[in-house]
Amino acid sequence: MAASSTKPALGALAFFGIAFTLATYFSFAAVQGDYGLFRRVEILAEKQQLEAELALAQAEVAHMENLTRRLSDSYLDLDLLDQQARDVLGMIRADELVIR
Repeated sequence: MAASSTKPALGALAFFGIAFTLATYFSFAAVQGDYGLFRRVEILAEKQQLEAELALAQAEVAHMENLTRRLSDSYLDLDLLDQQARDVLGMIRADELVIR
């Protein structure tokens, strides 16, 4: 009887084996799963990149709105009109020289 009391019971060994396996699985899933820590870091990095792109696009839209307002019927910026005529139509003033 002394020999059987020193051996661990087969049920206890199976319990700890299953508990260790489950703990390992859930730890792995918490770190590398679809909703794990690594995926969260990737999502946060992607969010920051998209926010930067959004800020850039908003700044570009604001710039274009400013140019549109400056060429509107209610407000005409003559310097901008002159610049657009030079860029788009290739116009120059009579007192200017063109060097190619």
